[in-house]
Amino acid sequence: MARPDPQFVQDTFGPYADPQASKEQRAQSYREMAGFLPPRVEARLDVTGALDPVMVDLQEKVRAHALESSVFDEKQVQLLIFGMLVVELSDAAIIHGVAARRAGATWQELQSVVNLAYVFRGVSAANRGAEMLIRIAERERELSAQD
Repeated sequence: MARPDPQFVQDTFGPYADPQASKEQRAQSYREMAGFLPPRVEARLDVTGALDPVMVDLQEKVRAHALESSVFDEKQVQLLIFGMLVVELSDAAIIHGVAARRAGATWQELQSVVNLAYVFRGVSAANRGAEMLIRIAERERELSAQD
């Protein structure tokens, strides 16, 4: 998804109105996790943050509660999410693969997760998983070029 024109979004839906946190504060946790603000997350923050800011606050509290596990470390959380999303063939798996790598996951660990997804989803997961690993590597290259 390409980033929409911020002025168009604001003109259409109104300004971000969450009194609990600014959009930049909300975006920061995504930048810390993945190194960037995913476009779909930005769209949700902009649109829902304008139309229903209470919902944005609730969504972000639930997300934080789930991701800040007392049982799993950050790498394990991201590997689990990556696997769930590979099974769903969701492009969002790339974001969590990047986050897993930032948390210390190796390429072999990500491939092992893709292998597990294959058992339950089949060749589609294996094919998309391999493609996702390439996209994760490309994203890493982009992020390192920005540093």
